[in-house]
Amino acid sequence: MCCAFLSLVLLGPRIFGAFWWIFQPVRWQLAFNWGGALWWIWPILGLLFLPWTTIMFVIVAPGGVVGLDWLWIGLMLFADIASYGGGAGRKQIPGYQGY
Repeated sequence: MCCAFLSLVLLGPRIFGAFWWIFQPVRWQLAFNWGGALWWIWPILGLLFLPWTTIMFVIVAPGGVVGLDWLWIGLMLFADIASYGGGAGRKQIPGYQGY
């Protein structure tokens, strides 16, 4: 059960982003159009390392990132960082066995 939940949490946003990119490639290209001919490398790196931030950027970027859009991107960046560091605190608990 733990492994299924962990897989869903870690792979869920990446799989969602990949399917969204397949079904709406124009939206993704508009969001990352500033990358030139290699525009596709930024969403790949984003989905690998910062999936929540990348998905939020695709949501807000086509209209331009202004005002409160930066707040949403910042919150998702915090969510990405928290997902990486969330397990580190548990490893310091005496007697905790990670699965």
